[in-house]
Order: sequence, then structure tokens, then C-alpha cells
Amino acid sequence: MRSVKAGLMTTGVGIATNVMLAIVKIVTGMLGNSYALIADGIESTADIVSSLVVWTGLKISSLPADEDHPYGHGKAESIAAAIVALALLAAAVLIAVQGIREIATPHHAPAWFTLLVLALVMATKETLYRIVSKVGDELSSTAVKGDAWHHRSDALTSAAAFIGISIALLGGKGYESADDWAALLACAVIAFNGFRLFRTALGEIMDAAVSDPLHKEIRALSSSVPGVVRIEKCRIRKSGLGLFVEIHVEVEGGLTVRRGHQIAHEVSDHLQTSSLSVQHVMVHVEPARQEAAGEPGEAQRTQQGW
Repeated sequence: MRSVKAGLMTTGVGIATNVMLAIVKIVTGMLGNSYALIADGIESTADIVSSLVVWTGLKISSLPADEDHPYGHGKAESIAAAIVALALLAAAVLIAVQGIREIATPHHAPAWFTLLVLALVMATKETLYRIVSKVGDELSSTAVKGDAWHHRSDALTSAAAFIGISIALLGGKGYESADDWAALLACAVIAFNGFRLFRTALGEIMDAAVSDPLHKEIRALSSSVPGVVRIEKCRIRKSGLGLFVEIHVEVEGGLTVRRGHQIAHEVSDHLQTSSLSVQHVMVHVEPARQEAAGEPGEAQRTQQGW
């Protein structure tokens, strides 16, 4: 499991790369008469701001709990993810509006050398996407995953621009706006992923339930602790890069308070030392129902004549 430092490092690399590519794309777009490339450069500029937001969110979320924030600062990561998603949506709208204006305004076809720049951008941004997305998955960071999708959206707009410019150059007169139409198509993909990421980030901010497989895994880990008869309730919420668990475990009713307390600690320790990013566990101990504990229940006693 990588630490938050990996997320900060990949975000920093992304910022530096976006600064360089934004300058190259905007300048090349202006010289090569390609609005799709200029729009791509604008989107890269938005990526710089988004990556800074992610970097700040990760730094704040890694701060320890204090008197004012007894549950830590993990929500900063989810808030950063929501901002990044909104930035994706804003970039899609901006590119769409400008693309429509360019389609309505007659202009010359883009220059051929813009294709070389776009090919370089596609290769660079897709590589960044794969690297950052892997780190985001390992950290379970919605903000880092959102930052990764900013890189892929850049690769997608570049791919659309590449196709559009190629059509404009091969088609000749009447096909000058092909790259602008390509930019509009890329906007739809960017907007879709922006909405998807925003919904995930909003769910984390609102303490939505975690995925069913993760829920089942935590229940299974807790049930494996010696002395635990059954898991009655299990509530899990994601805060930043970690999980907060509230769990009700049933133990044999005849155990001492001391032994029940010991089992609760063992459940908590088992979860926090697992491969999952469990940061805090609250365990409530209850006496097991007779059926769960292996004792004869009411129906069974009636059948046996008790």
C-alpha cells in the first residue's frame, strides 16, 4: 500500500507536465490555426489548477486529528475531488462554447505540424493517466483518480483534435471546421467523467455506504476473530484515504466483561492491521442470541419438551 507521499509526488509531476504542455499546445495552436489545439491547451491550464487542488487536499487530509477535528481531516480529500470534478465539467462547457463559435466562423484549415504536437501530447498524457490512476487505486483516493482522469481527458481531446485536423487536411476546402467538431465530441466524454467523479466525491462527503464487496470483507475479517459469534451490524464510511468502521459483535453471553472487552480490542486491531485502509474502529459488544451461540432456542426447547 503506497503512502500519501506517492499521491503528492505523482500530482507534482502532473503539474510540471501540464505547465509545459499547456504552453506548447496554445502556442502551436495559434501558429497552426487550430482551435482544437488551443482548446486542448486551455484544458491543460485547468488541469494545473485542478492538480494544485488535489495536492492541497492530500496535504490537508494527511494531517493528524486535533481538538477541532477529532476525526481527522480526511474530508479535505473528498472536497478536493469534488472541485476537480467541477473543473472537468467547466472545461467541457468552455471548450464546447468556443468550439461552436469556431464552427460558425469561417477559418483556414489547421497546419500539418499540429499533428506532431498532438501525437506527443497523446502519448504523454495517456502515460500519465496510467501512472496516476494506479496510485489513485492503491490509495483509494477519489481526488487522485479525478486528477488521473484530467490527464486522460487531455489525451482524449488531443485524439479528437488529431482526427479532426487530419480530416480537415485530407478533405480540403469545406472541411476546415472538422477539428472544431472533434473538440465538441471530446467535450461529451469529459463531461460524462466529470459528472461520474463528482457523484463519487459527493457520496463520500455525505458519508454514503461503501461498496458491498468491501463491506463483506470487513465483516468476514471481524468474524474470524476468536470469540466472535456473529456480526450484528456493520457501518462503514470513507473519510479521505481511510475507512471509519462502527461494528456490533456478538459474543457468548456468559463471558466476563473483561473478556468481552478483550475481544473488542482484538477485532479493532485485526481490522486496522489488515490490508484495508481502516483508520478507526468502534466496537460494540453484545450477548449472542441463543441460536447464534449454538444453544437451543425457544422452538428447539419446545420440540424437546423443555
